[in-house]
Amino acid sequence: MIEKELTLAADFPPVGFDQWKTSVVAELKGAPFEKRLVTRTPEGIDIQPLYTAEDWPSGNDPSGFPGFNPLTRGGRALGHAVGGWDVRQEHLHPDPAEANKAIMEDLQHGVTSIQLRLDACASAGLDADARDAAALCGRDGVMAYTVGDFETVLAQVHLDIAPVSLDAGGAYLPAAALLGALIRQRKLDPGALSFGFNADPLGALMSEGHLPVSLDVALAQMADLAAWTSKNYPQAKAVEINTSVYHHAGATSTQDLAFAVATGAEYLRAMLGAGMEIDAAIRQISFGVSLGCRFFQSIAKLRALRKMWSKVITSVGGSEAAARSTRIHVRTSRRVMTRRDPWVNLLRNTVCCFAGAVGGADSITTSPLDAAIGLSDEFSRHLARNTQTILQEESHLNRVIDPAGGSWYMERLTDQLAEKAWELFQTIEERGGMVRVATEGWVTEQIKTVQAAREKNLATRKQAVTGVSEHPNVNEQPVIRPKPDAVKLRAEASSRLVAWRRDHRCDAALKSLAGMSGDASRSPGALTESAVKAAEGGATLGQISAALVSDAGKGSAAHIEPLAIHTYAAAYEELRDASDAYAAKTGKRPQVFLANMGTPAESIARATYALNFFQAGGFEVINGDGFSDPEAAAAAFRKSGAKVAVICSTDKKYETVVEATAPRLKAAGARTVILAGNPGANEAKYRAAGVDRFIFVRCDVLSMLHEQLREEGILS
Repeated sequence: MIEKELTLAADFPPVGFDQWKTSVVAELKGAPFEKRLVTRTPEGIDIQPLYTAEDWPSGNDPSGFPGFNPLTRGGRALGHAVGGWDVRQEHLHPDPAEANKAIMEDLQHGVTSIQLRLDACASAGLDADARDAAALCGRDGVMAYTVGDFETVLAQVHLDIAPVSLDAGGAYLPAAALLGALIRQRKLDPGALSFGFNADPLGALMSEGHLPVSLDVALAQMADLAAWTSKNYPQAKAVEINTSVYHHAGATSTQDLAFAVATGAEYLRAMLGAGMEIDAAIRQISFGVSLGCRFFQSIAKLRALRKMWSKVITSVGGSEAAARSTRIHVRTSRRVMTRRDPWVNLLRNTVCCFAGAVGGADSITTSPLDAAIGLSDEFSRHLARNTQTILQEESHLNRVIDPAGGSWYMERLTDQLAEKAWELFQTIEERGGMVRVATEGWVTEQIKTVQAAREKNLATRKQAVTGVSEHPNVNEQPVIRPKPDAVKLRAEASSRLVAWRRDHRCDAALKSLAGMSGDASRSPGALTESAVKAAEGGATLGQISAALVSDAGKGSAAHIEPLAIHTYAAAYEELRDASDAYAAKTGKRPQVFLANMGTPAESIARATYALNFFQAGGFEVINGDGFSDPEAAAAAFRKSGAKVAVICSTDKKYETVVEATAPRLKAAGARTVILAGNPGANEAKYRAAGVDRFIFVRCDVLSMLHEQLREEGILS
């Protein structure tokens, strides 16, 4: 008779952690437990191989419940179980009409909100026909400078159903004025709109290196925008603290968290100083977070951010209801996206989206697979949005509320991230706040330290980039995206601007705005209201931006050394670019010959290692058959036409073949003879025989590839 209940646990005696560890140590046969099984993250957190109830005592529910402080488990009691998360797609085609076509395509096929990114010209507060705009027009965004342009971009978009989230860099107030004017023209219900103006003056300064006004003035304008938004559009957000600028420069998760919370504290102070009530100020703030491929770390990062921000809100007297209003937008990290083998980006997107959903993100943007190459086509955007659709509608990720809750590992990791980030946040506050440490270079130095360690790991392939530093395909067909004609687009935009200004005379409104910008006694929100009225009257983005620089503020623009973006694949992709250019010029790639000594079983491991090693640098690898004697290997090498030979076999085989093979390869014309493997005590003997270089696990792959490409005459 089969029992109705199957209870396997009763058949096995309980095993404690110490007993388990004793068994594991015995299996390691002398190898250190901490070295083999404990992983240390860049944040300084040790990831254990096993977690138990002792790592996270569940008594008194320290993580609380979803919808309640400390909000670790989310700001809503039901999470996103009912309506799912917001599927947001970014749009940045420079032509407003083309951008609209792409937006409508996305909205008709599952996207629920739009991230509208303005070009570098608009983000700098300039119109397309400005003298300094030539190099900025159409770069990384939509060329929208008037309410008419915004109407073109957002034609047929129901803003009360599909919210728009702006990305306008330092020109957040002029851009907000244009969108605000468009909303008023459409006579939409203010209570039904949940758009985002996304003002982030400090983030814009750190990203672009400049603001049209001083940072103090920029913060005051941000606070004014927040006050206006709070009064007129209660469901909208004026501010987004986006830590992507730090993340893309190389920041760790704990640095990301600390910088986010410290920036939030600065923005709260600015808004409270401008006369806003505490809960109203809190409700205006959202967060933007980039996630990479460290799945569990990403989940814990989102949970830790909510926990830390809830703690800040409690400390300043904000209500729990206001804290629950905070929203987190997640997007795929730019630093993990690759130009080479971009199809792998589909998997990176999936990991990011999965982590964001499990971590409780309110909205998610998955980048098209070709985002690092150029303007994405419809096929790539289709795959990006469908990644979210599948995970939400077929995998039902939103149906479980905080699935990480109660996991000993995830709860402990969340707590550790929050603890370390809080310590860093306190250090920032002690040093004068986020504005000060960012503008004085302290933040940059903190990031440089961890980025240097990461670059070393990438150079040695301790940290792999699939399809680039590991398992590359040197003969892959490149994915090419044509670039729009920037000159033509600028000419068209300039023509639109000339006609627009001719038909919209707004001198009085601009004069009023300029006067308001210099009025220190203005009421909260008055400056933004004046800017929106100017936009309604036909003022362009550049005109509004210029008017916002009061006479007192002229010449006080903020300038700083911007943070550079460091993608994981960049150094290897530069080598591949050099190889491609050489192949296009000469008709062939630099070559490496593998002298595989002995049987395939003896050579395959190191031959495979060498194949990946050199293809990562753009070399064509000639994988020689197994050779039983040095003469045969030398003859095959001479026939190959290569200048570099790599001896591949086992350490035992090397004892008998290296001293005979290396000199013969040199005699056959090898400029460089390389041995695949760590020579250990035999290094001097092998070098004397003619071996020039050694490659092995954790050696500096990038330096070796650079050196070989220089010797080939490809790099200077």
